[in-house]
Parts: sequence; C-alpha cells; structure tokens
Amino acid sequence: MAESSKPLMLSWRFAPLFWCQFFSAFSDNFLKNVIVFLILFHMGSEGEALITLAGAVFIAPYFFLSALGGQIADRYDKAVVAQRLKFVEIGVAAIAVVGFVVHAGEDPGQPPVLSLTILFVALFGFGVIGSLFGPIKYGILPDQLARRELPAGNALVEGATFIAILLGTIVGGIAAKGGGSPAAFSIMVIVFALLCWVSALLIPRTGEAAPNLIINKNIATSTWTLIKDLRSDERLWWGGLVTSWFWLAGVVVLSLLPPSVKNIVGGDEYAVTAYLAVFSIAVAVGSGLAAFLASGRIILLPTLLGALLLAAFALFLGWSLYGAPPPAQLMGPVEVFRTPRGINVAIALAGLAIGGGLFIVPAFAAVQAWAGADRRARVVAAVNILNALFMTVATLVVAMLQGFGGVTTPTLFMGLGVANAIVTVLIAYTMPTRPFADALSIIYRAFFRAEVHGLENLQKVTQPNVILALNHVSFLDAGIALSLLGRDPLFAIDTTMAQKWWVKPFTRMTRSLPIDPLKPMATRTLIHAVAGGETLIIFPEGRLTMTGSLMKVYDGAGLIADKSDAVIVPIRIEGLERSYLTRLKGYQIRKKLFPKVRVTVLEPTKLNLDPALRGKARRRAAGAALYDIMSNMIYETTSTDRTIVEALIEAAGEHGMKTVATEDLVTGSLTYKRLLLGTRILGKKLMPLAELGKPLGVMLPNANGAVVTLFGVMSAGRVPAMINFTAGATNILAGCRASGVTTVVTSRTFIERGKLEPLVEKMSAGVKFVYLEDVRATVGPFDKLAGLLSYKKPIVRRKPDDWAAILFTSGSEGVPKGVVLSHRNILTNAAQARARIDFNRMDKVFNILPVFHSFGLTVGVILPVVSGVPIFLYPSPLHYRTVPELVYVTNATIMFGTDTFLNGYARSANPYDFRSIRYMLAGAEPVRDSTRQIYLEKFGLRILEGYGVTETAPALALNTPMFNKFGTVGRLLPGMEARLEKVEGVDEGGRLFVKGPNVMLGYLRVENPGVLERPPEGWHDTGDIVTIDAQGFIKIMGRAKRFAKVGGEMVSFAAVEALAGDLWPDATLAVVSVPDARKGERLLLYTNNKDATRSDFIAIARARHASDLMIPGEVIFMEKMPMLGSGKVDLLTLAKLAKEERAQAAQPRPPVPA
Repeated sequence: MAESSKPLMLSWRFAPLFWCQFFSAFSDNFLKNVIVFLILFHMGSEGEALITLAGAVFIAPYFFLSALGGQIADRYDKAVVAQRLKFVEIGVAAIAVVGFVVHAGEDPGQPPVLSLTILFVALFGFGVIGSLFGPIKYGILPDQLARRELPAGNALVEGATFIAILLGTIVGGIAAKGGGSPAAFSIMVIVFALLCWVSALLIPRTGEAAPNLIINKNIATSTWTLIKDLRSDERLWWGGLVTSWFWLAGVVVLSLLPPSVKNIVGGDEYAVTAYLAVFSIAVAVGSGLAAFLASGRIILLPTLLGALLLAAFALFLGWSLYGAPPPAQLMGPVEVFRTPRGINVAIALAGLAIGGGLFIVPAFAAVQAWAGADRRARVVAAVNILNALFMTVATLVVAMLQGFGGVTTPTLFMGLGVANAIVTVLIAYTMPTRPFADALSIIYRAFFRAEVHGLENLQKVTQPNVILALNHVSFLDAGIALSLLGRDPLFAIDTTMAQKWWVKPFTRMTRSLPIDPLKPMATRTLIHAVAGGETLIIFPEGRLTMTGSLMKVYDGAGLIADKSDAVIVPIRIEGLERSYLTRLKGYQIRKKLFPKVRVTVLEPTKLNLDPALRGKARRRAAGAALYDIMSNMIYETTSTDRTIVEALIEAAGEHGMKTVATEDLVTGSLTYKRLLLGTRILGKKLMPLAELGKPLGVMLPNANGAVVTLFGVMSAGRVPAMINFTAGATNILAGCRASGVTTVVTSRTFIERGKLEPLVEKMSAGVKFVYLEDVRATVGPFDKLAGLLSYKKPIVRRKPDDWAAILFTSGSEGVPKGVVLSHRNILTNAAQARARIDFNRMDKVFNILPVFHSFGLTVGVILPVVSGVPIFLYPSPLHYRTVPELVYVTNATIMFGTDTFLNGYARSANPYDFRSIRYMLAGAEPVRDSTRQIYLEKFGLRILEGYGVTETAPALALNTPMFNKFGTVGRLLPGMEARLEKVEGVDEGGRLFVKGPNVMLGYLRVENPGVLERPPEGWHDTGDIVTIDAQGFIKIMGRAKRFAKVGGEMVSFAAVEALAGDLWPDATLAVVSVPDARKGERLLLYTNNKDATRSDFIAIARARHASDLMIPGEVIFMEKMPMLGSGKVDLLTLAKLAKEERAQAAQPRPPVPA
C-alpha cells in the first residue's frame, strides 16, 4: 500500500509525531496534575490560587519563548530540532523524579513545600520545552500531510493531547494521594520521556524551510515581530485570535474544574478524575466530528457551531453549580453521578468539550493551510504567543477574581458563557470563509457522508479564469460544486431551470447567470466573464443524466473554455445519482434516501486545439475535446484497485442479491446470490486441482456453469486458463505447455453434445480432465452451509495486479501464445468502455462469443456482471436462425459479433427481431459496407465497429453513438497511448504500438514454459498497420504480416478482401500469398462462392480505380474454408494448403509410358 494511502495512524508521515506529542502531553499533564492534587488535598481551599499559579508557571514560557522556537523550527529541520528537545526533556524528567522522592519522605500532615518547589521547577522546564516544541508539532503537519489531511491530523493531535491529559490526571491523582511507590512513578516519568525521544527519532526529516533565516535572539523584539507579521495577514490574525480564545476558555475550565468538583459537587480526587475523563473524551469526540465534517476541506462553520456550544454549556455549567450547599463529605465517582447536580455537571462538561473540539480543529487547520511553507513554524509560534498571552491573562484574572474579588466559581462559569456568546457573534461577522458554502459542506458531509478527493488539484491553478466542469447526476450537484471553493464562483444555469420556484432561492444566494443554449449571445457573455477572471461552474452536459452515465457534451461549453483560454478542472460526482433527487427511475438504479457521495477533483488541464481550425469546425473540435476530458474523468475516477471477484461482490451489494446476473437456455437465470454461492462452493472444491496463483484449465461453452467455474477458480486464488476447444489438440496442448496447465475442468455433458471425445482422447496424453458433474456429486450439506455463511467474500485474497486469467491467441499466424491478464487489466478495460458507452441494469447483453475468446470473456461476461447488467449466454454463434429469435425473446439490448456472424443473422432474421437492440457492436474482422447497409435498412441499427486484441483485455478502440465514423474502428479508449512506426513500402500510416493499464502482463510461450515475457517498456506491438486521423479515428489497413510485396509495392490483403466482400457480400473470403518468380509474390483469393471469378473482380477493381497490383492472380473456390472458433478464417492452415498445392503443381509430371 502506498504511504499516502495508508490511514494516518499507520503512516510514518504522521504516527511518530502523534506518539511523540502523546507521550509529551502525558508527561506535562501528569506532573501538572500531581501538583494540583498535592495543593488541593493537602492545603484545601487556601491553595486554589496556587492551582491557578501552576497553570501560569507552565504557560509562561509559551509567551516568552515561542518566537524563538518558531524561528528555530523554520531555520532548521523540524524533525532534528524535535529530537534534540526531547532528549533534553529526559533531564527535566529527572528533576521531577527528585520531587517525587522528596514528597514520599514528607510529613502527610504538613504542606508539601519542598516537593512542590522542585516539581514547580520541573513543570517550568516542561513548559520551556513545550514552548519550543509547539511550533514544530503543528508546523510539521503541513510538511508531512496533504492539505486534505490537515483537519484529520489536527483532530488526532488534539485528541491525543486531551487523552494524555486524562491519563496524566488519573495517574497524577494516584501519585499525589500516595497510591503507588515513588520509585514506580519515577520510573514511569523517565520511561515516558524516553518513549517521547524515541518517537521523535522516527519523525521523517522535513528539510530546512528557510535556510537563510537569521534568528533574532532578542526575545522581546522577535516576539513583537512575529505578532506584527501575524497581524498583517487578516486571515491568519483571525485564526490566531480564535485559537487563542479556545485555549483561554480551556484553561479557565480546567483550572476551575477540580475545586468545583471538590468544594461544590462534593467529589473526591477520583471524581475529579472522572470528570476530567468526560472532558477529555468529549474533546476527542468533538475534534473527530470536526474532522469528519471538514472531510479534508478548510471550512470554518464548525468553529461557529463550537462557539455556540461553548457559550450555551458554560452558562449551563454555571447554573448547575449555582447555589449548592457545602458538601458534608466527599463522594466517589459513582455516588457523584447519582446526584442530579453531578449529572448536570457531566453533561455541561461534555457539551463544552465537544464544542471546543468543533471550535479549534477547523480554525487551526485553516491557519496551517493559509501560512506559507517558508514561515509556517513562525506563524504557529506567533499563534502560540497569542495563546500563551490569552491563557496567562485569563489565569491571572481568574486568580485575582478568586483571591481578591471573592467571585464564586459558578459566577465565573456564567461569565465565561456570556463572553463566549459575544465571541460567537464576532466570529459570525468576521469569518473569512463563506458561511453558506460551509453549511452546504456540513450538510453533504453529515447526511451523505460526502468524501472529497483531490482538493489539492484546485490549489495547482494559478490563473484566475477557471472552469469547473462537473458531470450532472442530480439536483444537488450545484451545492456540491459551491462547497468546494473558497471563493465565490459564477454559475451557468439553464434559463428554464432558473425559473423554477425551488431553484430561485439558490440563485439569489449565489452568483448565477441564466443561459439560453439557443442564443449565441449567452455564450459570449460567459466567455467575457471567464476571460475577465471569473471562476465558472458549468455542467457541460447541459442537463441531468437520464442514463446514469455521461451524456452529450455541448459544443458551447467547449467553446467557452477555448475562447477564454481558461483552465478546466474536471470534477466527478458519484453517489447522488442514487438519491431521490435525480431524473433516474427506480428501475434504472437502486435509490437511497442518503446515499454515500464521493467527489473527485482531477488535475487542471486545457483544451489543445489545432490553431488552424476556425468557425464551426473549431466549435465542434472544442466540444469533442471537452467530451474527451469528461470521459477521461469518468475512466480515471473508476476504481480498478480490486480483484474481479471483489468487483463481483460489490456489484451484488450495489444492485441487489436478487438481481439476475446471468441466464442461459438450459439452467435458466442465476441471481447474484446464487452466482456468489456457486462461486464459493465450487471454488472450494476446485482449490486442490492447482497451487495458489497457478493456472487451471477451463474448457466450457457459453453457459451459466462456465461463469460460475470462472469466478470459482478466481475466488480460489487460481488462474483460469480459457481453453479454445476449436483450436485442435496440437494447438491446445502447446498452449497448455506454455502456461503450465496440467488439469482441465470441463463438463461430460458438454463433451458428449459437442462430440469432442476425440479431442479429449488426444489431449489426455498431456493433461488431466476433471468433470464438473463429478465435482458436483461431492458437494454436501456442510459445503452448502459454509458457502451460505461466507459467500460475500473471496475464498483467497488476491491483489489487483495478480494474474486473473490466461487467454490464448487464435493461432491464425503461428503457435498459440498464452496471454496473461491481471485483475486490473480486465477491470480497467471495463472502466474504459463504461466511460464511452452508457449502459445500466435495464440493459441485457446477448453474448454469443465463446468465453475462451477475449471479447466473449471480458466484454461479454466480466464487464456486464460487475456493472449490474444481466447477460444471456448462448453456446454457438453459428445458429443463424436461432440467435435472432432468442434476441427477440430475451429483449436483449446489447449484442456483440463479427462481421461474418452479423451477416449471417441479417439474412435469417425477421426485421422485428432486433427491435430491442440499442448497441450492435462488431469486431475481430472488418465490417463490410454491405453488412452496415443491411442493418441500417432492415433493422434501423448502426453497427458500432470496435477494435481489440487479446493482449489489451481486449478493447482498444471503439466507435460510439456520439463519435462514429464508418470505415474506422473508432477512437482510442481513455487511458491509452498509441504510436505508429514507419513500415517500409507503406506510404500511409504505420505499425501500431499501444500502451496503457489494460495492456497484458505478458506472454507465455511454448519455447519457455511458465516464464512471463513482459511487453518491452509496457508497449504492445499489435502487428496492425493503421492510420489515425485528426479526430483520432483509427483505420486498419491490415496486418503487418498480411501485406505482400507485389512488383515492389506493398499490397494489403485486407484491402483486397474488402473489395471482394463488396462484390460477394455473402461469401467467406481470404487472401494469401505465394512466392512468384516474376513479381516477388502472387495473391490468391480463396472463397466459398462457387460463382466467383477473377474477371468479376477485375471489373469491380477497375470500377473503383483500385491498383492492378490488388488483383489476385487466382480466385479459388473452396467449399469448406478452414475456420477458427472465433469466426475468423484459419489463415495459417489456408496458407499451408496454398503452399502445398503450389509445391505439388511445380513437381515434374511422371513420364507417360510409351
């Protein structure tokens, strides 16, 4: 796990500092509370002023030495300074040990003057070290943590401080009462000092923030300089005053609490400790609540809420203590908490403490974030000086009021409440952030548990004109956008929407500009506003999504970004589409009252357009570029950091266990629950067949059983190797040797119905077969019960980059190779497809492509199942009459196929059979114009041609409804890079190499079995010659190996086949080459059309002005063409046949007998 992704308490960036502060605070407060209890229970009410003095002794160094500490922390490495300070602290702890020893020998009936004096000296020493360490512990947090982590980091530090106060109070009370030996407490003080030093040694180095700083050793002038510098920045001065008020209120409460509990409530020292425990835990709760509400942002409204709580509960505490008679005897915690007064005091303290946590964490996080890195420690030091000043003044005023004014404790608490009420009003009027935006942040965080990621990307924007581009999923999106910014943005809002009664309050509270998309002047207004430095929030889709996915992006939004030269910050909102305030219906998506919301801010970017573009062309290009940014955003924010089985389990939880996942003709439908149960039970049974992480062959047809087996093998931590049972025993065994497969899981029923007994017999010499029917017979009641109890988790935990599946190349150009795909490869490809095509659980995929085929496995099974889209599995794509009928019956909406298959269906199907189809996707071979034409005319469907190879899991490029160009295979999917290498003899385009997170882990070759051959530097050579136009559309010219050099020129076999396909659209066609003495190579066109002639080809070639070099030397009729299971022609076998025929023809004929 990356260091930045670990929880803070497990991170080396934070944990050592946390424990250093914890042990340090414990030592400070242990010693301080020993002194308080010694005074309180040995000197009685006469010592109340001394208790206040103890606080002053500890606080005073903060006032005098914080400036020096801040300068030292900025000049030198903060971690090094912390280590040295904590080493000195061991010596101060030794002084405290002397005080403990002296106290043990004193007369219990006399005031402990000598021990108190020594302990006061030690307390002052701790105060000195604390004043120098203070700028470090808070100044180092922004150095080690990201800005979004500051609220949580501060909350943990504050929580640690007050928990340390609690523990220090408990142990200090026991020590003061004599509940333990002086030696034990002395050892404890030294041990904690040593632990503090060891923790400091583990704090990562930060470097010198201001190495050229000259330290001003004059305490008075340096202190005044820091205060003056703090005063010059209004926001930092505000933050300093607010945090100082917190410590003022805190020192008053903590100094008044022990005597109040003893003299008014009637509690003994254990009751005092119990109340301090309530206070400390409640501060930690308040701090945690503040961090939760902030969710990584700098928002100050919790500070205002905290001030209200401080005022209310201080008044309540004073009222609770007012008019109480002197206690007859002291009571323990249990007795105290049984009294109404004792309960009221506990409630008041808890409320004060929670308010304090809400008050301090956001304010101090803001100070840290606002201070520059080169002066952050000095800013913290200046704030500490203010803190010390406020605490010292408060301590002296309280001591004077108690000692000379005779003011009672209840009156002091009430006075504190009134003062807090005044401060609340002042904060409300002077708060540097926008209360409305802060309130929205808190609402989204409290009710929707909103998480914001990537906020630091907003800080990377340096120019004023910025466009925040968000996807639009609900009516609550605008509030999310507003809550992200520290400045007041401009909203672009549709004119019709702006007139809605429920939208008008929002438009009044924000700077919104109603826009009519049909009026060009509206766009110009926004262009001028953004060019003038405004920050614009815009939803480029122009409307709420009706599908749950990204919809059309208006060109006008792209034009605004282009003309204003604005920086675009893409922001994705996830989760609100599940709320009830969307356009989506309940049957499209599972609704929740308060769904969890995730907001991701991506890195700022700009449109990169061709400077030569003008007018409408530039407008369209701007819209397309913005669409790419938005679709890339969808892809980049889709998690692939999980395994396929984990993604399946998440999909089941998201879409419902009772939702249908898969369906076939034989076993019917499988819900997610049944699928997960089968996965768990079968996976357990299959575990012994292969070692962890090793391959296990799977040879099954398209059926529910294949899906359960696939996921079962994955769940068991084994790697399914998908066997192509149409490839022939020789090729299959070669693939098994390459990948290390020794056992193959199959079905006896499948073998019998597929008449594959000869194949199994030949393969049995090299691999062992295990039949699912035999495995199923071993499943007993206990297996089912175990599955029922644990089906919601994988059997074996795997990592996203572990092997997930092994597929095999078709073998059309040589011996099949094993292609190893990781979980991340496959899930990345699913995310890439989802970013470009919208689909939801109302869709249904009709999958005819076999699961041993890369498209059939990943796009036809894994992508829909992990996305909540049901699939219908059919075992054979060759049933041209049956498949269209089943599409009609099942109401399928998405279908995949090759040109060969689609052509076959078109000839047999009724025009109404494909009525429900939304997407007809084709790949694996070029789609002929005649196929496109018949689907448009007969079914009203566009065929969306895509491009993929097994090595890219498999989709690489795709035409989409929004970006479709006939004759191409679409544009590269998000997250991928492409480069073209020049091919000699090919004038246009080049050999395509691709790189991206969906590119395979590597090959397994039969020459080097079991050894993974990774793509060089992550680049995969597709072997295809392609062109890429200005819009990014890819056109495949042919395989690099499927070019022939005829008469010195390179001729593409694919181009010849395409020309022949237009002439004979219903025929199967393939071109191969053989050596030719005159022209170098000679083209042979094979076809199953017996009426095909070379003269007909010559006629169409000349009509199309094709080169004469494209005319094949022969057109050869072959009734039964060799085919692969994927529907492609077996080119390797065909080429061998052609060469054998030519070799036989070249042999001399035997002489004729005389």
